[in-house]
Amino acid sequence: MLGAEVAERFRPREETPLSILAHDAAGALVGGLNGSTHWGWLYIRQFWVAEGERGRGLGRRLLSEAEAKARARGCVGVYLDTFSPEATAFYEQCGFLRVGAIENFPPGHARTFLRKGLASIPPA
Repeated sequence: MLGAEVAERFRPREETPLSILAHDAAGALVGGLNGSTHWGWLYIRQFWVAEGERGRGLGRRLLSEAEAKARARGCVGVYLDTFSPEATAFYEQCGFLRVGAIENFPPGHARTFLRKGLASIPPA
């Protein structure tokens, strides 16, 4: 019922999954992300780069590919959240802006929400 009410008020989500995987020369999985596009935005649900691959540009390449796919789907932005201060700093270096946080979630930490515009975002 709630889904129908939201669709009636805001239009259907028209959610489409998006996944990108990265493999090394031997074929081992070394990174990837998944999420979905809906209402003109890409939501990155999960993003991972193997520890040994970090700092080599793979994360930036994955985000860049995701942004290109989102643009091709007509998206105006990307949003995600993280519990990691290091990941927050990485996303900010990639052009994301903090838009909020829930402190002490999980206990002793914070869940940070970020967004990045891909095009002009029309006013609400």
